[in-house]
Amino acid sequence: MPDFHGVFPYLVSPVDANGQIRAEVLGRLCDDLITSGVHGLTPLGSTGEFAYLNNVQRIAVVQATIEAAQRRVPVVAGVVSTSTPDALAQAKAYQKMGADGILAILEAYFPLADAQVESYFRAIADAVDIPVVIYTNPQFQRSDLSLDVIARLSEHPRINYIKDASTNTGRLLSIMNRCGDAIRVFSASAHIPAAVMLIGGVGWMAGPACLVPRQSVELYNLCKASCWDDALVLQRRLWRLNEAFARYNLAACIKAGLAIQGYDVGDPIAPQAALTLDERRAVEAVLREIG
Repeated sequence: MPDFHGVFPYLVSPVDANGQIRAEVLGRLCDDLITSGVHGLTPLGSTGEFAYLNNVQRIAVVQATIEAAQRRVPVVAGVVSTSTPDALAQAKAYQKMGADGILAILEAYFPLADAQVESYFRAIADAVDIPVVIYTNPQFQRSDLSLDVIARLSEHPRINYIKDASTNTGRLLSIMNRCGDAIRVFSASAHIPAAVMLIGGVGWMAGPACLVPRQSVELYNLCKASCWDDALVLQRRLWRLNEAFARYNLAACIKAGLAIQGYDVGDPIAPQAALTLDERRAVEAVLREIG
């Protein structure tokens, strides 16, 4: 099983006015991120607008990412559905296409009990032969992963990681204490990555890394070297971007930032709105300050 660690940018999904995925733009972004030193790529995370894409578009995003990566870094593809059979079909397709891992995300319309939540993630891990990262985001998910469910899922041989997008860092420590080495924790942009690394995290999967990959890798390296004073100086600077994230629509913020940097990624998918001119200037100011 491959070892996932470090900085995994959540990629945007560049879409043109006709709904076609701009594979060339995504490929160039992936290539530049790899050159900047990121440790992996995650298409179809939250920043990838997975909830707004159809299945043809999702496949095109994953395909473009895998082709751009050329095995230089692992690709962990997002699998998301309200239905288990659909999620299994996605997971199997992405493994066949060459994905190195699956980021398993549950969408729920009707609320689900713990047993159904657990069965969804377990079924995905049973369906593939590659590592599975389970994803939890209590702000957006109708049915969250409880600590008991996480502990039981961590016993599955392919469920090796969790990305927790709650803002509760204490919850991460509870997961680590409960599961030990059975599951490794990735931070999200809702957390302070350096703090998560300090308590035992293995890296972060987050949208801001698309905009500041070099600085994100530098922060990871400082944390791994236990250079905490330097890490916190850099972390404070980078946190400005996370604050912008919290203020504006996630995909709109990252897409605007990438457009400022010269990537023609297009607007977020309707009914989401692009950033206003003033909001875009605020993001540009943060990027300028970070360097």
